[in-house]
Amino acid sequence: MWNKQVKFNTRRDDARSRRGFPSIPAPILTMMLIQKFALSLMVVAAITTMPNHAFSQEQSWPRTVAQAGDTLTLKSKPQRIVSTTPSVTGILLAIEAPVIATAATTPTILTDEKGFFSQWAAAADERGVEVLYPNLNFDIEAVIGQNPDLLIASATGADSVAQHKAELSAQGVPTMVVNYSNQSWQEIAVELGKATGLEAEAGDAIKRFDDYAAQAAISMTRPKGRVSIVGYNIGGSYSIGRPESPQARLLAALGFEVMGLPKDIQSDVTRRSDFDFISRENLSAAITGDTVFLLRGTEKDVDAFIADPMLANLPAIANRKVYTLGPTSFRIDYYSGRQMIDAVSRHFQ
Repeated sequence: MWNKQVKFNTRRDDARSRRGFPSIPAPILTMMLIQKFALSLMVVAAITTMPNHAFSQEQSWPRTVAQAGDTLTLKSKPQRIVSTTPSVTGILLAIEAPVIATAATTPTILTDEKGFFSQWAAAADERGVEVLYPNLNFDIEAVIGQNPDLLIASATGADSVAQHKAELSAQGVPTMVVNYSNQSWQEIAVELGKATGLEAEAGDAIKRFDDYAAQAAISMTRPKGRVSIVGYNIGGSYSIGRPESPQARLLAALGFEVMGLPKDIQSDVTRRSDFDFISRENLSAAITGDTVFLLRGTEKDVDAFIADPMLANLPAIANRKVYTLGPTSFRIDYYSGRQMIDAVSRHFQ
C-alpha cells in the first residue's frame, strides 16, 4: 500500500509541545518528507524493473509436482483438465481451472440430473464442462477420448481412481492425485494452483470466500452459548462434528463456538473422521451445545430431530434452537461453503 501524503499542522505541533511532546524542527521535517518521497520512487523503480517472470506464470515451466512416493512433471500450463473426482471439481472451477470434463456421480437429491453436485453444477454448465463418465464408473477410453493434458484424481473416497494411476501413466495421461480426506478445500486449492499455474486465481478464490464469510458474520445476530453440529440419522448413522472439521471451522469464522464430543463418551465412538460416530442411545449425552446445527439437514430433518423422544430434554429442543446447515453441507468446498454461509445467515438475520 502507498503511504498517504503527510500533512503537518503547526497548531497541532504547538499543542504537542505544550503537552510535553517535543516538536520537530522544520528543516528535519522537510528532510523526512524528501526521504519518504525518495523511498516511494525507489519502490516504483523496483517494481517497474522487476523481471517479467515475477508476474508471468507462463514462464515458470516445466513444473514438478510432488506426489506420494512419486513426482509428476508438467511441461506446460495445462489447458485441458479432466477431473475423476467430483468432490474436487468444484475447487477446480473456483480457481478458474480449464476443466473440460468431470466424472459424474449417481444422480440423487444432492445432484442435478447428470450427477453433477448441485453446488457447482451451474458453474460447470456455464463453462461447458462435459460428463467424463457417469455413476463414478471409471472409463479409461472416455479419459483418453478427451485428450487431457492433466487428470485430477482422488487418493480416497468412492470417487478415487488412484488404483488406475499406472494404467493412466501407460497411456501418457499426466495424473495428479489429491487427498480431500485430510485437507481443507483452501489447502487443495493452493496445491492445485501451484500445479496448474493458477496461484493467483487460487488466492483470489480463497479471499472471496473469506470476505463473504466475514461480511455474513457482521450481518447476523448469533444466539448466545455454544453450538453442536449433529449428523442426525444420515443413512442410519449418528455423529457429532469435531471442532476441527471443515463445517466447524466455517461456523467459527461466522462467530460461533463449536463443541465437540464430551470426554466421558469418547470411548463409545465407533468411527472417527471429521465427525465422531456414536450410537443413537448416546446421542443425547453427546450434544452439549445450546444450539444445534444439523449436517445435511432440511426443515423435515429439524422436525424429526425435535420430535425424537430420546432428545426431549436437550436445551436446544426446549428452546427450539435447532437449525439446518443445508443439504450440500456434507462436504465443504468454495460453492457448498457459500451455500452453508447463506443457510446460517438466513437463520439469524
